[in-house]
Amino acid sequence: MEPLKLTGGQIVTRVLLDRGIPWIAGIPGHGCLALVDAFMEERSRLPLYMVRHEQSAAHMADGYFRITGKPAAVFTSIGPGALNLAVGLGTAYVDSTALLALTGETHTYMFGRGVLQEIERVRAADSLRVLEPVAKFAALATRVEQLPHLLNRAFQAMRGGRAGPAVISLPMDLQAESADYTPEAIPGAEPPLPHPDSAALNRAAALLGKAKRPVILAGGGVLRSRATPALITLAERLGAAVITTMAGKSCFPEDHPLYAWHAGSKGTNCGNELASSADVLLAVGCRFADETTSSYRRGTSFKIPPTKLIHADIDALEIGKNYPVTEGLTGDAGAILQGLVEELGPAGQDFGEKRYTAEIAARKAAWFKELEPFHSPEHSPVTVSRALREIRRALPRHGYLVTSSGHSQAQILQEFPFYEPGTLVTTGGFSTMGFALPAAMGVKLARPNDPVIAVTGDGDFLMTAQELATAKQYGLAVTVVVLNNQGFLSIRDLQMDVYGENRAYVTEFATPRGELADIDFVSLARSFGVEAERVSRPGEVEPAIKRALAGKGPRLVEVQVNRQYPYSGGRAAGWWDVPVPEYLEGRREAYEQSRADEKLEP
Repeated sequence: MEPLKLTGGQIVTRVLLDRGIPWIAGIPGHGCLALVDAFMEERSRLPLYMVRHEQSAAHMADGYFRITGKPAAVFTSIGPGALNLAVGLGTAYVDSTALLALTGETHTYMFGRGVLQEIERVRAADSLRVLEPVAKFAALATRVEQLPHLLNRAFQAMRGGRAGPAVISLPMDLQAESADYTPEAIPGAEPPLPHPDSAALNRAAALLGKAKRPVILAGGGVLRSRATPALITLAERLGAAVITTMAGKSCFPEDHPLYAWHAGSKGTNCGNELASSADVLLAVGCRFADETTSSYRRGTSFKIPPTKLIHADIDALEIGKNYPVTEGLTGDAGAILQGLVEELGPAGQDFGEKRYTAEIAARKAAWFKELEPFHSPEHSPVTVSRALREIRRALPRHGYLVTSSGHSQAQILQEFPFYEPGTLVTTGGFSTMGFALPAAMGVKLARPNDPVIAVTGDGDFLMTAQELATAKQYGLAVTVVVLNNQGFLSIRDLQMDVYGENRAYVTEFATPRGELADIDFVSLARSFGVEAERVSRPGEVEPAIKRALAGKGPRLVEVQVNRQYPYSGGRAAGWWDVPVPEYLEGRREAYEQSRADEKLEP
């Protein structure tokens, strides 16, 4: 085949199409004009969504990947446009989601002159170095001929092993210059997923088969691998209790009798109790981060040892990083879970004996009894817990819920059940505010016929509220639920928990005189052309959500929620290591006493 003469922008566009990129999102600027012009030539095959902030483009692609397992692409101009991606890329990097970012850069022949929006005091055209820590692959192109190879490397890096984002910086002149391009020069095969060592699998299966109190901790790797069927089969074969991390929530049906909710600082009593009393713990696709482990406080969430740990992860560097392992398994979560099922022998040789069913049911019942005060209809405005219970009743079993950080995320983790794999999309290890709305838009692009709800606090929502305009522009029918407590109350409540009830500071949306701001989110939504309503009392949330889901286009429901501590949040089950200044002597002693003189794991 004769090579084609294409511009750099056209080469990028051809590769995106050849690789099956479904759409691209971003904001045009002078630093990406030629790239956008090439996109326009292929607008019928490569839809483009113009967001209102580049961070949101990354969150859209992130949400789409979590549902489909397929990366989308984002683009930016030079300078601030590129750096606006940092939070979105950081979220994708920590949570292991793949997306391709294309950023504009200074003309190669003007490198180092300090042209408009160039970062160049230390190195010329240096914006990319800001994004390198949050990318699996990052490259600055300096010749048009490099683009096919760089794009190929980016795709291999994004999908190889532990997924993550890739960034290619495109100088303005390269986007417009032409070079010969041969499509066959770009291989299309994705790198194979690693498989675990068979001898290690055999040893791990033997440990599990002999366990008296086996527990499975399932992380985000199970969702990325689409491994729910194998997880269910293994749990039922072993009769093992199943808990999940925040990133893994919804990878196991939460109405299953073996499901025991969550361990950790935002976990549940039932999850912590079962995890800490396990004789064998199988951890699959998780990192043992501080929230999952109650900041490694011995015995609160885990006791390793004497619990024997089988740690399975696609990233060998995670195995043994935070806890000593009895057996390590490196590989794809699905391959490991299926391999363990096969090693255990024919299905007739189940080891489970239904040993956990009654205990799990009793512990779950005790946990939800502790939560009942937070669901009381006597609280008005409605508590977050009560609002979430009503949202669950309104959301169909197969519907998707997207959330960011704060009280809404913590309470969803502790008490909001999911029944279908992947129907919760949330920011995990980066705990990103502003994620929910744009990520929900990406989920809606992936599942246009399914209901999608973004549940967000008011502080969280205000960080990307402008994307209501994007949702309206493209008819993305997401329902946004804003739990309005007039501040960053998850932080206010943490201040009060740890430092004392008189130490809450600059965490409420109030004037210096203490007058609370009453932001009218209904009017805000309507200014974007989005239908909206406000509710505040128990019993009002469920019908409002149903009305929103029945409507066309994006909708917003503002729920004024209870601000009274502790009903502004939920029930603390685990422990989190929050340092206390020495000058708060009384509080320091009280907080240290809460550790019950237990030592941290080494």
